[in-house]
Amino acid sequence: MAPQLDLIGILVKDMKTSLDFYRLLGMDIPASADTEGHVEVKVGGLRIAWDSVEVIKSFDSDWTPPSGSHRIGLDFLCASPAEVDSTYAALTAKGYEGHKPPFDAFWGQRYAILHDPDGNGVSLFAAL
Repeated sequence: MAPQLDLIGILVKDMKTSLDFYRLLGMDIPASADTEGHVEVKVGGLRIAWDSVEVIKSFDSDWTPPSGSHRIGLDFLCASPAEVDSTYAALTAKGYEGHKPPFDAFWGQRYAILHDPDGNGVSLFAAL
């Protein structure tokens, strides 16, 4: 059997700040997770995990933060173009960094990009 994608891991500077961002995107993450070093939730057939810098350094003492632009993007399907706009507006109003405001993309979607608290690209999209 070939390896199967099972988990997407996100390394975070501040667990609560990161989890709050993803909660605003509808992810069901218990408040008790805010003080943990490792958190996992099941999303469809995959797991998403958040690990603190301290947890990563506990087994990889040579780890250093990446530099430059983000290297992973997570895309969230919205129910409508209006939901792309309202979700982007709600997150940026709470102080999260918008990267590309909502626009009608040539590939037939309403599309927007934000950065999560750790600089990862988070896209919102819906069919036009």
